[in-house]
Amino acid sequence: MPLYQLQTDNIVFPPLSEALEDPAGLLAIGGDLSVKRLLNAYQSGIFPWFGEGDPILWWAPTPRMVLRPDKVKVSRSMAKLMRQQRYQITFDHAFERVVKQCAQTPRNGQSDKQATWIVPAIQIAYKRLFAAGHAHSIEIWDQATLVGGLYGVAIGKMFCGESMFSHRSNASKLAFVALAQWLSEWQFDLIDCQLPTPHLASLGAYEIDRSTFEEYLQSNAQYELGSHWNNQGV
Repeated sequence: MPLYQLQTDNIVFPPLSEALEDPAGLLAIGGDLSVKRLLNAYQSGIFPWFGEGDPILWWAPTPRMVLRPDKVKVSRSMAKLMRQQRYQITFDHAFERVVKQCAQTPRNGQSDKQATWIVPAIQIAYKRLFAAGHAHSIEIWDQATLVGGLYGVAIGKMFCGESMFSHRSNASKLAFVALAQWLSEWQFDLIDCQLPTPHLASLGAYEIDRSTFEEYLQSNAQYELGSHWNNQGV
């Protein structure tokens, strides 16, 4: 099956079923990183992932790793860390700094010598999503020092996680648990973790097949973009 070539004047994506088996989950190539296209991608269960110097690549892997916010696992050590209140947790206070820190952290499976996937074009694109009220960050602070965090995109009642970083033990886990607990309170249905990792599995994330994920997407389509996060006044 040939790889679907996107056009700059058309933001429509092919069905997820057309994603390649090798490389697994690759769905389309080209297009741009406009806010409109990115939002359509996330609504459709698709995300960009490419390296410096590569064309824009769009992915829809299966199985998909997800988490119901109310099912996040809080270990004894994490519960103790949260009770100690050693770190301060904020939302949307330092989005650009979080993205830059994530850009310096290799994606799962990459070595320190490999280029990160959060290339300058991605950073600019998600800065625009943040300005438009769709991308969000969670920050972990040790006084005035940013020591951990994550960012992603809120689509209706689904939060699509993109990347996280940690400069202190368990700081990224603390960010994820805080996010899940807030999303549960705000009645979000799902966190899309995209790709399976042991780190996410330890927090309660699990794999689902494409048809189950598409059912979530169809259910989520009834909700207005961004409203469930922004209505919380964060």
